[in-house]
Amino acid sequence: MKQRILVVGPSWVGDMVMAQSLFITLKQKHPDCEIDVLAPGWSLPLLDRMPEVRKGIDMPIGHGRFGFFERRRIGHQLRVEKYTQAIVLPNSWKSALIPFFAKIPTRTAFLGESRYILLNDARKLDKIALPMTVQRFCALGLDRAAKLPPPIPSPSLVVSEQGVSDARVKHGVESDAPVLVFCPGAEYGPAKRWPAEHCAEVAKHWLDKGGQVWLFGSGKDTDITSEINSLTDGKCVDLAGRTSLGEAIDLMSVADYVVSNDSGLMHVAASLARPLVAIYGSSDPTFTPPLNPQASILRLGLECSPCFKRDCPLSHTHCLTELAPRRVIDILDRAR
Repeated sequence: MKQRILVVGPSWVGDMVMAQSLFITLKQKHPDCEIDVLAPGWSLPLLDRMPEVRKGIDMPIGHGRFGFFERRRIGHQLRVEKYTQAIVLPNSWKSALIPFFAKIPTRTAFLGESRYILLNDARKLDKIALPMTVQRFCALGLDRAAKLPPPIPSPSLVVSEQGVSDARVKHGVESDAPVLVFCPGAEYGPAKRWPAEHCAEVAKHWLDKGGQVWLFGSGKDTDITSEINSLTDGKCVDLAGRTSLGEAIDLMSVADYVVSNDSGLMHVAASLARPLVAIYGSSDPTFTPPLNPQASILRLGLECSPCFKRDCPLSHTHCLTELAPRRVIDILDRAR
């Protein structure tokens, strides 16, 4: 019997990228399986670039909303799909409701928020055996008796030449000069953002060498991208808030190098096999590393880090301010 699997996806860009490792794991185990992903609407362009996914299903209930009756309605609607298994990646109780109401025979997830009532393949999370988020995702795609940690296939997004060409024309970035992409935002908070003046110093160095610099981010990142562009006398191409996620992925695929904070776009860059400098402040690269052997990870490893806070609890953010631009410049120079 062909396996039809519904994955309840995460709500963050980086986590959704890492979920592709699970999809690849499932395809390795069941080559002819069909994988659908229930996920926020913003993630559908990301899922479209994952060949393992048959379709993305828009999850209309916003992150943080309970929406019990709406979840029940969606579950009832999904019964016609006759899924053989559901894998629930979020840890919340409510995230397991839709597979339960869809009457999916096997409902797999780690225990959390006393949701064992909704699951019939509940796993106890061993944080020592599975310290990385991506390992936890992949483990749910294997039998409960499988050896841990599982091998981790790297995410690999697939873009089309036409999509890249269309995005370049639309945003006026058709020059052949070497491209440095900067991702200076971090949705989680300021304790993960390298200072704008440090970013600008690296950008000016690349520009002086004859390259071009593209600044990526959401509409929430326009303050920092505008500041970086101002510090470089407007010589960067500021794309923050101007591209869709799909366009950002397509454009990033042609970058000669990417410099990024620990953010969703960092994981996108890694999944596109772009040479990458990943900068870590309050977070921990052993927990959510870029899954790309070409990535260079920079962190100071101060006594106070990783603190995993949105704002520096000591009000100085030395883990980022004291990470000198020269360290990034040296990596870029060695690569050119």
